[in-house]
Amino acid sequence: MGDIPASPPHNESVMAGHNKWSKVKHIKAVVDAKRGKVFSKLAKEITLAAKHGGGSPDTNARLRTAILNAKAQNVPNDNIERAIKKGTGELQGAALEEVVYEGIGQGGVALLIEVVTDNRNRSVSDLRTIFSKLGGTFADAGSVSYLFSRLGEIRLDKPSLEEDTVMEIALEAGADDIIGEEEEWVVYTPVDKLFAVGGAFQAKNITPKSQQLIYQPSTTVTLDDESTARSFLKLYDALDDYDDTQNVHANFELADEVVARLS
Repeated sequence: MGDIPASPPHNESVMAGHNKWSKVKHIKAVVDAKRGKVFSKLAKEITLAAKHGGGSPDTNARLRTAILNAKAQNVPNDNIERAIKKGTGELQGAALEEVVYEGIGQGGVALLIEVVTDNRNRSVSDLRTIFSKLGGTFADAGSVSYLFSRLGEIRLDKPSLEEDTVMEIALEAGADDIIGEEEEWVVYTPVDKLFAVGGAFQAKNITPKSQQLIYQPSTTVTLDDESTARSFLKLYDALDDYDDTQNVHANFELADEVVARLS
């Protein structure tokens, strides 16, 4: 097994809804009780990466990325080592598979839910229940996935990096776009360039805060009614909090006045 990496010291309007909602969630503060869920999600990704590409982060780019993301969230080394060994079969663990489910939320918002599960039937049943109870619709495969594109996303600490430096490294390594948010530079890449671009930053001693594949919406739905927004966000949070969920992607924006009220 290779050495575990050390801890880390498009279109802007399309991403705006997520940026605004991130600020709302930041204002509400992170709930410590969710940390266990975060650790579990990161461990599952490490296990899957090791299962499909081997237990060495030196030769397994997906595993290297998963470990770096776990380190950024202060996941203990013992947890990381255990997750790797489950993936390689050195430790016994449930057989996990990755599935993407689709749904529609309030206001016609499209949802993609990335799930890692040891029981697909259970996950489908649970997700159907969540959608049904909270006013959404569990959709057939292909219903909304065409509204999203698969991209690589790398997030970097903004205060410590000049824009010119980020752009030079990213574009030379094959990135598509760089966007500046309040605290982060966000670099978007083609799927097959994510690890190369991330590696280019690492080679310059710049450790990304996160590096992952995402589903980016090509169009968005603006939620400008507070009641609709609250109902949708309740559904979104329930899907995100579900034990088998790895990521939830949605094509929504929040109107400024709605953000102000939610804050």
